[in-house]
Amino acid sequence: MTARRQLQALFLTRFATAFGIVTLLTLLPTYIDLLDPQGFVLGMFATGLTLAQAGTVIPVSYLGDRFDKRTVLLVGLGLAAAVYGLFPLVSSSWGFVFVRGLQGVAATTAGLVGLALVGQLARDSARGTTIGTSNAWRFAAAIGGSLSAGLLYDRFGFDAVFGLLVAITLVTFLAVLAFVDPDETTTEGFALADLAVNRRILTITSFRAQYAVAVTLVRTWVPIFAGVAAARGGLGYNAAINGATAVAVVLAAEKFTNMLCQPYTGGLSDRQGRARFVFIGGLAYGVVALVVPFTPAIGASLGLPAVFPYFGDLSPAFLPLVALNGLLGIADSIREPASMALFADEGSGKGVASSFGVRDLVWRPGAVLAPLAGGWLTTNAGMEWVFYLGAASAFTGVAAFAGILTYRHGRAGLGAW
Repeated sequence: MTARRQLQALFLTRFATAFGIVTLLTLLPTYIDLLDPQGFVLGMFATGLTLAQAGTVIPVSYLGDRFDKRTVLLVGLGLAAAVYGLFPLVSSSWGFVFVRGLQGVAATTAGLVGLALVGQLARDSARGTTIGTSNAWRFAAAIGGSLSAGLLYDRFGFDAVFGLLVAITLVTFLAVLAFVDPDETTTEGFALADLAVNRRILTITSFRAQYAVAVTLVRTWVPIFAGVAAARGGLGYNAAINGATAVAVVLAAEKFTNMLCQPYTGGLSDRQGRARFVFIGGLAYGVVALVVPFTPAIGASLGLPAVFPYFGDLSPAFLPLVALNGLLGIADSIREPASMALFADEGSGKGVASSFGVRDLVWRPGAVLAPLAGGWLTTNAGMEWVFYLGAASAFTGVAAFAGILTYRHGRAGLGAW
């Protein structure tokens, strides 16, 4: 099979994986209102997913480099289809946490191995462009997932939402089976251990470990901020006529701008170096995250409407929140393809699945701990402090990254890679 046909099937894998993740993220405030978790359990609504993902990374990285990546990918897609069939049966907070954990195993297996195959099939000179295009498919799915989740839930309930997810995942399974060749590129030993001490990877992880806290908090709490009741620190959009759809529109803004920009910014990083894009994107993300809690004040000061067609009564914060989430997408589109291409560059020929496994592992501590901190801050200090912590984590991450590059390469350090 040609590389182009295989990449198209793998882009569909990225689409299906993201569709499921963002659908559950969109419905997270709905589950919070229905199941009413508090404190630690509230944090586990996000952390149950990330804990399972963290435990899955090492075995999947090893299996992906040591054996046929296509087979591992098919196992992940099959598990995902089964998991989506379980979600309509959830009736308790801990039941939701458990099934979200299974979703984490399936999403990590399909996402990590699918991305490894994309990086492996991409030409060296166009790796950022190819990864950016792959991510654009992921964000297209995120838009479709968020909007369809809101619309289908508002009209038909959970069964329709998860029936669609099962169907998309099964179609993707068949596409991979039909169009992706068995992978004969294998590595001996445990490549992940060697790549974990790679000098460039160590430098980018100095940023990534801290930035994980920022992105996990902001991406998780933007829909919570939009959806949960005002008495709990949110904007209460779920109380509107089509509240789940209103939350979906907020989420879709970030995905839309990210989708549009990533192929272009990935191409720029191929031509102009990757490090400066990581720095600029991370810095911009922190600045925008810092402003999110001020959207009610921004909307009021600009005299923006509080009532909208189709949705009914929302708040003057609605349009500013949509705009800021769009800016978060632009900021992340500057960083993400450059960062991912750095890992693919270092893993090429040495174990690309393990390279992305290191990338994933470094992300996990922040992704696991951040929601717990966010749950505690929401309950005890106020939801706005979640965004302040997220912004601070982005700032410290870019400062560490720029500091290490400057120490090693001088004042032109950000242009060295």
